[in-house]
Amino acid sequence: MVVVSVPCMNGGRGETSYAKNSDIQRTVISKAWPFLEETIKDMFSSSFPGCFNVADLGCSSGPNTLLVISKIMETIHKLYHQENKKLPEFQVFLNDLPGNDFNSIFESLPDFYKRIKKDKFGPCFIAGMPGSFYERLFQSRSINFTHSSYSVHWLSKVPENLETNKRNIYITKSSPPSVCQAFLEQFQRDFSAFLSLRSEEIVSGGRMFLTFIGRSIADPSSKDCCRLWELLTKALIQLVNEGLVEEADVDSFNLPCYFPCEEEVISIVREQGSFILDTFESFEVNWDPSDDVNNKSFVFNKDRCGQNVANSIRAVTEPTLASHFGNAVIDPLFARFATLVAEHLAVEKTKHISLVISMTRKQHAQP
Repeated sequence: MVVVSVPCMNGGRGETSYAKNSDIQRTVISKAWPFLEETIKDMFSSSFPGCFNVADLGCSSGPNTLLVISKIMETIHKLYHQENKKLPEFQVFLNDLPGNDFNSIFESLPDFYKRIKKDKFGPCFIAGMPGSFYERLFQSRSINFTHSSYSVHWLSKVPENLETNKRNIYITKSSPPSVCQAFLEQFQRDFSAFLSLRSEEIVSGGRMFLTFIGRSIADPSSKDCCRLWELLTKALIQLVNEGLVEEADVDSFNLPCYFPCEEEVISIVREQGSFILDTFESFEVNWDPSDDVNNKSFVFNKDRCGQNVANSIRAVTEPTLASHFGNAVIDPLFARFATLVAEHLAVEKTKHISLVISMTRKQHAQP
């Protein structure tokens, strides 16, 4: 079985880049913000440190990268002013895999620094931290606040023993129970390791705030987390039938991700034992984020919505798909995928389930 490493997003600023097709992630950040804001306010309810170290894991690139950092700084700025405290210095670490488009981030920093200087925030120092968050990234007890949005559902690798998951690229109703179990066990190992690693880096009483794709029920093949990937699989099978893709290549490919339910996440947090679970929330987001009840100008057009969804999925999966199937299949694959999504959305508006979890690092044992 081919093992696929955790992917980077499409870099640059072209039409298929993550920077141009990350509206869904921006919508999720916006919906999660009230919970994040409460976490920050609670952090500063009794202490006002002079330096605040923040890590953003899986930062990717594009307009969303510095959005959360800006909102965190703005909130802290208001809290310090309310208490008449000297503003803290901010040290921000932006983490993603080495293949991430860090250059685009660094090119945007001069404008970012100008904005925070204009708003009279405290001094801010930003550094890139390339590496997998399934490994140690920072010094012991050096981070006050860790944030990650739409990243932790990516696994460290494709689970093993998926040979029976033929003509599927993720869990489906037709997947044998052993396949579902393999995905779950890989997530359990990865998320437990993630918590353990972060527990070494975060100070006692420090916070961690995570948002990731999950599911609403215990069934791992439920449509709210699997239907989208079933349509992508269907597009691949169409290419197989047209002779553009080998069936064996589809049979040997599985996505390195897992979309857990609330019970699975809470169980791992409690078993790992380094964090106190403060908040657990969930919310829904349409596949096409422009299809929003708050968007008064939105008029449903299935083809446009299908293309929007296809573009967003292409931005996050193209590097992984191209490394396995080749670059030549990408355009025809996502053209067919857009059509399939459009047909699905004309009948049913399936939604992403986003899970939000806020945690506090327990007190470190005394040396």
